[in-house]
Amino acid sequence: MSTYVYGITAASHPSLPEGMGGVGDPPRPVRILREGELAAVVSDAPEGLRPKRRELLAHQNVLSEIGAAGCVLPMRFGSVAPDDDAVTGVLAERAEHYGERLRALDGRVEYNVKANHVEEAVLHHVMAGNPEIRALAEANRQAGGGSYDDKIRLGEMVAAAVKDREAEDGAVLERALAPAADAVSVGPESTGWLANVSYLVKRETAEDFLAAVEQVRKDMPHLEVRLNGPLPPYSFVEPGPAEPAGAATGGADTEVR
Repeated sequence: MSTYVYGITAASHPSLPEGMGGVGDPPRPVRILREGELAAVVSDAPEGLRPKRRELLAHQNVLSEIGAAGCVLPMRFGSVAPDDDAVTGVLAERAEHYGERLRALDGRVEYNVKANHVEEAVLHHVMAGNPEIRALAEANRQAGGGSYDDKIRLGEMVAAAVKDREAEDGAVLERALAPAADAVSVGPESTGWLANVSYLVKRETAEDFLAAVEQVRKDMPHLEVRLNGPLPPYSFVEPGPAEPAGAATGGADTEVR
């Protein structure tokens, strides 16, 4: 039977609630594997597991329950090891790394911030800040729309200016929020978002970070800013040494809407 891994904690972490269930239908009983000063929260891995809403919520609920009692290094949904021995083997091999991460992430949560442009607002900014685009747009207007080539040229100029503004605004947003966080992790680019950034924030100063997000929304009304959190610190488990093949590793944002 393969082993599903939810997260890694200190071996001294408080015990789980009795009868706690995890992923699977019916939910697989959650249990603890200890190795030295570390422990892994696991269950048997169900066959054919898919990232359906019910399963994602089950994964999150286990992490939320663990995290309420102390620091946990969350594993991404679907982290499966061949068996229990493979899990404890990784704990033994990477004890120093995981111990350091537990100390660094204790008392902290992750907030993920994504942003994109409000289309009409950014077009207004682009037109206002680029005399060449304004001149060509006006010439096209006076010519009843302009020639095909002029329309193409205008579209290309606007698209390039919007792309430049996306890069600029993404950097401004990241810099504005970074002082309110302990660490920053820039996520992979995704279609439709000019920024996808995770911030590691102390629980005790979370209100300061939330206030900084609201200030960004006020200062940059041409952005749509979406905030997700508090989350377990998925984006800050790594970097670390490469895991053995087949081991359950790595943090990632598991988001359920």
